[in-house]
Amino acid sequence: MSGKKKLIRAIKSKWVKTQVLLKNPQVKPFVPDTRRFNEKNLKSMLSSFHMVYVKPESGTQGNGVIRAELEGADRYKYQYNFSTKSFSSFDAFYKSLKKLIGSRSYLIQKGIHLLKHNKRRFDIRIMVQRNPSGKWETTGQIGRAAHPGKIVTNYHSGGTPMPTKVLLAQHVSGPKLTSLIQELNQFGEKVAKAYNSTYPHFRQIGVDVGLDKSLKPWIIEVNTSPDPYIFNQLKDKTMFRKIMRYRRAQGIGVK
Repeated sequence: MSGKKKLIRAIKSKWVKTQVLLKNPQVKPFVPDTRRFNEKNLKSMLSSFHMVYVKPESGTQGNGVIRAELEGADRYKYQYNFSTKSFSSFDAFYKSLKKLIGSRSYLIQKGIHLLKHNKRRFDIRIMVQRNPSGKWETTGQIGRAAHPGKIVTNYHSGGTPMPTKVLLAQHVSGPKLTSLIQELNQFGEKVAKAYNSTYPHFRQIGVDVGLDKSLKPWIIEVNTSPDPYIFNQLKDKTMFRKIMRYRRAQGIGVK
C-alpha cells in the first residue's frame, strides 16, 4: 500500500536518512560525504579527508562510533570509546577495524573538526516540531559537550548538555552570537521541510549539527524520534516545557 510508507514516523537507517537529505538541493551542501563501509571507500575517504567517522548504520546514542585518522604516510589510527590503536600499514589498520565491526552494517562519514569548549568537542541538537497550527517550528536548541576522553557528544555516552550560548561564546559573541543561534533555528526548520517532502507524517525531528572553524553547520545526523528529556537537563525549563506542550498537542507519547 502506498499509504503505508506515508505513516512512517521513525527511520533507523542512517543511510536512508542521508539519502533523504541529499535529495534536497538546499540541504545537500551541509551533508558530509557519507558512504558504505568497505575497504575501498575507507582508503579513498581517508586519503581525501584524513579523518572520518565510522558509525553503525542503525546505532543509537553514539554507541559503536569510531574515529579513524590518516596521520601521515602509512600511519593510521582509530579511537573507539577510550581506546586508541595505531598502525603502520593500511592493511593492518583495516583488518583491525573490520574485526571490531564484525558483520554489522557500518557507514563512513567525512570527519568534521568540531568546535571545542574547554578542549571538549561539542555539537548542537536542534529540536523541530509541528506547532499547533501544523507548521514546522524550532522549539529547542541545546549544546552537547563530549566526555573529555570520548569522541561522541551523546548524553548517554557521557556528554554534558549545556546551553548553546555557553558553548558558542568562546567562538562568537554579541550580535553575531544571537544571529548564529537564529540561523541554526532556521536551519533546523529547513531540514524538517526536506524530510517532510518524503515523509509528510513526521511531527518532530532532532537535527544534530556540528560547526566547523568557519561556523558552517554540518548535519551529523537527523533523529526522527528525538528524546525530549535532554532539554530537561538545563536549568531553564522554558524550552522543555514548550517541547512537551507541542508533543501533547500532536498526541506524541500520549496513550
